[in-house]
Amino acid sequence: MLFASAVLATPALATPAFAIPAALLPSSLVWPSAAVAYVHYLSFMLCFGALVLERRLIRADIDRKDATLMVITDVVYGIAALGLLLSGIARVLHFGQGTSFYTENPLFWWKVGTYLAVGGLSLYPTITYILWAIPLRKGQLPQVSEALAQRLRWILNIELVGFAAIPFLATLMARGVGLGL
Repeated sequence: MLFASAVLATPALATPAFAIPAALLPSSLVWPSAAVAYVHYLSFMLCFGALVLERRLIRADIDRKDATLMVITDVVYGIAALGLLLSGIARVLHFGQGTSFYTENPLFWWKVGTYLAVGGLSLYPTITYILWAIPLRKGQLPQVSEALAQRLRWILNIELVGFAAIPFLATLMARGVGLGL
């Protein structure tokens, strides 16, 4: 409610580019909007948590338990990343602050670019873990050299930095930074 009164009392924020505060939304849209936002935040947390767990577990000569956990964690990461993408699209198109608020803001495109860059980087670990599933199904351990473990650590570190930057960009964007207000 405080947000609603602040938006209504601030002429610069009363432009059509900003969303209608939840208190003023038709009651039929409050729950779907909240649900999509919840899925978006939860998906982000799952992605970040999965990356942290992968980073913590990766090492040369990994044991069967940890290798299996890495494969499962990467599946969770992939599903959460898809949930993040779909809920983000839904927020931009239907439940957010209006499509033009996002598409006209360069920070939005930096945020999307960072998400896509992290997603692109994640292909290497994902393919690696998929290849680990083959020996794991046969009861064997995947061959993880120190060089491969180090390469995966670097990639995971970069992904974590990228994912950590996304909420920062989102908080700036939500405050109109980048729109020249």
